[in-house]
Amino acid sequence: MLSAQSLSLVSLPGLTFTQRHSPTTQKYLLETMGGGVALLDYNNDGRLDVFLVNGGKLTDPVAIPVDYARKDPLYWNRLFRQNADGNFTDVTEEASLSHSPNSYGMGAAVGDYDNDGFADLYVTGYPSNVLYRNNGNGTFSDVTGKAGAAAGGWSASAGFFDYDNDGLLDLFVTRYLDWDIRRNPICGTPFNAYCRPDRFGPVSNVLFHNEGGGRFRDTSATTGIGGSKGKALGVAFHDYDDDGFADIFVANDGMEQFLFHNERGTKFREAAMDAGVAFADDGKSFAGMGVCFTDYDNDGRADILVTTLALEKYALFRNEGAGQFRYSSLTSGLAAATAPHSGWGVALEDFDNDGWRDIFVAQSHVLDNVEKLHSGLHYLEPPALYKNVVGRFQANSLEASAVAGRGAAFGDLNNDGAVDVVMSVLGGAPMVFRGAPQNHWLTIQLRGSKSNRDGLGAKVRVAKQLAYVTTSGSYLSASDRRVHFGLGEIPSSKKDIVVEIVWPSGKKQMLEHVVPDQILHVSEPE
Repeated sequence: MLSAQSLSLVSLPGLTFTQRHSPTTQKYLLETMGGGVALLDYNNDGRLDVFLVNGGKLTDPVAIPVDYARKDPLYWNRLFRQNADGNFTDVTEEASLSHSPNSYGMGAAVGDYDNDGFADLYVTGYPSNVLYRNNGNGTFSDVTGKAGAAAGGWSASAGFFDYDNDGLLDLFVTRYLDWDIRRNPICGTPFNAYCRPDRFGPVSNVLFHNEGGGRFRDTSATTGIGGSKGKALGVAFHDYDDDGFADIFVANDGMEQFLFHNERGTKFREAAMDAGVAFADDGKSFAGMGVCFTDYDNDGRADILVTTLALEKYALFRNEGAGQFRYSSLTSGLAAATAPHSGWGVALEDFDNDGWRDIFVAQSHVLDNVEKLHSGLHYLEPPALYKNVVGRFQANSLEASAVAGRGAAFGDLNNDGAVDVVMSVLGGAPMVFRGAPQNHWLTIQLRGSKSNRDGLGAKVRVAKQLAYVTTSGSYLSASDRRVHFGLGEIPSSKKDIVVEIVWPSGKKQMLEHVVPDQILHVSEPE
C-alpha cells in the first residue's frame, strides 16, 4: 500500500482563488465542465507557479449578447507566483493577465512556442481562446490575432507538441460539441439536468502548425485532423509505435475515442479502431474525459488511461506492441475499483518513488442533481489514489472531502523529489496535495537546441522506466514539463544511474554515473 503520508492535503499560503462557474436553473452545459490548472515556471526562478482558469458570469437565463463579466476581478483567471519561502503571491495584474476575452473559461496549455526560453500560455473557452506570449520580463501579451491561433466554438483541452520535428512547437485544440448558448435545450425528467452529449452534434478538432516568427497556420484540413468529428475533452501525446513522431490520443465523450497516428509529420491517420482503443472491451462507447498517455507497467511502451463517468469503469489500454492495445481495466484491477466513480483530471505519477507509476484522479459526477436521478451515485466525490503494485492497481484513501473535482496538474512544487498535485474544484478553492519525500528519485529538465527548447516529445529512460516529456494530458490542464523517476531503495553499491535520452531531433544521448536525488538539467548535444 501507498504510505499514508504519500499525498497529504495542504494549504499553501497566498493561493487564494474561487473557481466561479455560475450554476443556473437553465443548466447551461458550460457550468459543469470547466476548471483548468497549469503548473509552469513563468519567470525561470526554478519554482513552479500556478495558473488557474476561471469560468464566467451567467445570468439566469443569460441575456443575449452574453457578457461573461471577465473584466470583473471575481471572474479573472489568476496567476500565482511561488516565492522563495514556498508561499504564493497573486501576480495576475502585474503579469498583464487580468483581462480575458469575453468568453467562458475552460482550460490551459503551456509551451515555449517561440523558443525564447520562457513558457507561454494558451487558454481555452467558449466561444474563443487566447494565446499569451511570455515577454520574459514577468508580463504576458495577448498575441492571439497576430499569431493566428484563435480557433473558436467550444474549446476544451489543448496542448503544445512538435508534430513534424522541425524544432517549433505546434498546437492542438480539442473542441467539445456543436453547442450554442443561445439555443440551450432543457433536458431531464422530472428534474432539469445537464444535457447528455448525444443531444448535440460532433465537431472537428483544430491543429495549428508553428510557422516560426510567432505565427501559426491552421493545418487541420491538410493533415487530416479535421476529417474526424468528435466530442473531445482530453488530449495527450506520445509516440506509441516508436517511429519517432508524436501521436495524438483524444478522449471523446459518449462516442468512440480517437487515436491519430502521425504519418511522419505530414498527415494523421485516425487509427483508434485498428489499434483497439476506440471502445471498451464490450464494444461500447464511454464518456471519455481526462486522459493519460504513458507507460504504467514498465515495459517501455506507452499505455493509455481514460477517465469516464460512473458505471462505465476507467478505461486502461495496455500497449502490446506492433501498434496494438489491449483493454486492461479488468486484469489490472482498475475496473472494480472505479466503476462507481466519475473521473476528470488524471495522471500516472510515482507518488511513493518505488519505481511504479500510481494513479491520481479528480472525481465528481457531471450532474449536480444526480442523486435525484440515480440513488446509488454521488455528485460530489473525494479524489482517488490508486497504488501501482507491479502493474495492478489498489485503491488507497485520501484524507480529503467530497468535492466537484475537475482539472488536475502535477509537478514537484517545492523541489523535494516528491510529485505534488493541484486540483481545481468547481465553484470552490483548489485542493493541493503535497507529496512526501521517500525512497530515491531523479527529476530531469531538458533544454533542446535542434529540438524545441522545452524538449517536448523527448523520450527519457532510466532502467526499465520510460518517460515522455510533455506538459499535456489530464483534463483541461498543463503539468510540469520536467520528468520524474522514482528509484526505490537503491543499495549503496549501485548508486550509478544511467539515463538514456532520445530527442525529437533523433539525437541520442546517454548519461552514465548519474547521482540520484537531484534535479538534473540536460542540454541537447549540438
